[in-house]
Amino acid sequence: MTVYVTDQDRALEFYTEGLGLEKRADYAGPDGRFLTVGVPDSPVQILLWSHAAAAGQPGDTGAAGQPVAPGPLILESDDLRKDFEIMRERGVTFEEREPVDYPFGVRIEAVDPDGNRVSLRQPRNPRRS
Repeated sequence: MTVYVTDQDRALEFYTEGLGLEKRADYAGPDGRFLTVGVPDSPVQILLWSHAAAAGQPGDTGAAGQPVAPGPLILESDDLRKDFEIMRERGVTFEEREPVDYPFGVRIEAVDPDGNRVSLRQPRNPRRS
């Protein structure tokens, strides 16, 4: 997955220090800096790609000002309310005041410095490792 950002260093700080992901790759390439992050112990990587301002803004909102669709990046948690408090203390901005209960579980949307939404959710019956 690619997340378009205007400042890769600022994005790296948000995704690692705010959300708790780990830096995976960081090197100069022929088309620009190749920078990825990922969930610890997961092979999946998220490319933080430099792009013009406003390219990563969230989509349209509904009548109540809420996003029509969840963010394109979904991170799961076994204890979302606890993780929410930790992330909030780290300065992460959220669209709601606290996680919201849904039929599938609990969800909240974080917003990165470029306005990209990140869906954080906890399924009703979280998977155990």
